Amino acid sequence: MQRSAHTHTAWVGLGLALAALMATSACVPVIMGGAATVGLAAAQERTVGDALDDTAIGLRVKDGFLAFNSSLFAKVSVDVVEGRVLLTGVVPAPQDRVDAVRIAWQVPGVKEVLNELQVNNKTSIADYFSDVRISTELRYRMVADTTISEINYNIDTVNATIYLIGIAQNQAELDRVTNYARSIKGVKQVVSHVRLKDDPRRG
Repeated sequence: MQRSAHTHTAWVGLGLALAALMATSACVPVIMGGAATVGLAAAQERTVGDALDDTAIGLRVKDGFLAFNSSLFAKVSVDVVEGRVLLTGVVPAPQDRVDAVRIAWQVPGVKEVLNELQVNNKTSIADYFSDVRISTELRYRMVADTTISEINYNIDTVNATIYLIGIAQNQAELDRVTNYARSIKGVKQVVSHVRLKDDPRRG
């Protein structure tokens, strides 16, 4: 479905505003209310019920991290799409990766845990801002491309590696997103956990 120029402008403005917020509030988690989740779900491939379930799963995973270790809560990002939990971020020790996966699997409704946590003690604030730039640039390119339903994709960039999860309309759309990601200056790798809209595993 084609979108109007007005809708494009609105999305671009929203994306830049969120990027500015990220850049000035380093790693502050944003928790969406139920109404906001329903509003976004109406434009997504996920059903409203799935979107609400995913939001609840994400909050429970983060709550589990906080109860176990405040450092794990702060360092691990959680994206959930149809019960598939993507963990990204940088942790100081291999055991942290194990603990994060274990806690995520304990949450009801989790169907899969995708462990993309990196173990590294050398990440700097400059690396963080570079990752923000990369994610923002990719989102901007996706928004500007009318053949891409960008709302169906979640993007996380960690140490110049882009992680994608979501639902692609078709392989051609996913290829465009991946090619945009690979062409951004400074990107080292693109890791996709995106499923196609007609993937039988979505059932």
